[in-house]
Amino acid sequence: MTFFFEVLIGGLLSGVMYSLVALGFVLIYKASGVFNFAQGAMVFLAALVFVVLAERFGLPFWAAFAATLLVMIAIGISIERVVLRPLVNQPQISLFMATIGLAFFIEGLVQLVQLWAFADLSPRPVSIGIADEPVQALLDRFNILISRFDLFAAALAGVLVAALALFFNKTRVGRALRAVADDHQAALSVGIPLKTIWAIVWSVAGFVALVAGLMWGARGGVQFALTLVALKALPVLILGGFESIAGAIVGGLLVGAAEKLAEVYLGPRVGGGIEGWFAYVLALLFLLVRPEGLFGEKHIDRV
Repeated sequence: MTFFFEVLIGGLLSGVMYSLVALGFVLIYKASGVFNFAQGAMVFLAALVFVVLAERFGLPFWAAFAATLLVMIAIGISIERVVLRPLVNQPQISLFMATIGLAFFIEGLVQLVQLWAFADLSPRPVSIGIADEPVQALLDRFNILISRFDLFAAALAGVLVAALALFFNKTRVGRALRAVADDHQAALSVGIPLKTIWAIVWSVAGFVALVAGLMWGARGGVQFALTLVALKALPVLILGGFESIAGAIVGGLLVGAAEKLAEVYLGPRVGGGIEGWFAYVLALLFLLVRPEGLFGEKHIDRV
């Protein structure tokens, strides 16, 4: 049982890392109905800009963080104005294809920046001051191996979700965001500035991408593989719901726990290596039962 709880808790904490990426998808989809396929590229971009500022220019952590945040806000606003604003009232597939093209553009741009700054594309280490080592108190008392870094990431995700929930539910801008998400035309008719709201959403998504990029970069280094994290966020969104902030966290916990338990207990029976694809099978099965997700609203079309 001790080993089971160790695997379960480790999976839950790993799932929080997926949730950080999924939050960026939820924010943009919730306010504009756009599935931002470029969110993974934005995570890679944010992490690399931070590393360049910290390593190449020698900025301290908080100065590099603040400067990177300003860069991500500027990029988010630029994407909204240059890429998405001309496509307002166009079919959703056009917006989706635009974000796919944006993803490839950002990926190529980031690799050019990395070559300019470091002359190679090897993974770049990033330190946030939290060591990936066991919590000794838990190891001594309960004999459970839990990473200090995973606990920090879980706490950070909890704070981020609480802040976003308060922002959406208690502030005037947050209520405007919810109104825009429900009906763009109705929001415009009551005087809500749609373009400003979308700029705010993309700016917040840039901040979330920065936090996720630092967490994933500290775990495995800043490298092109960060763009693939977005693919693992898809099962999280399917389970939790594309419009729910809380659903992003719950979905991440479910995916993280399920894939770890499956790898340990089912992997040996099928030859191992199922951790990489088990989440997608789980999401496929979930679509058959509840396609709108745990926290998504059920849509009924009457004809």
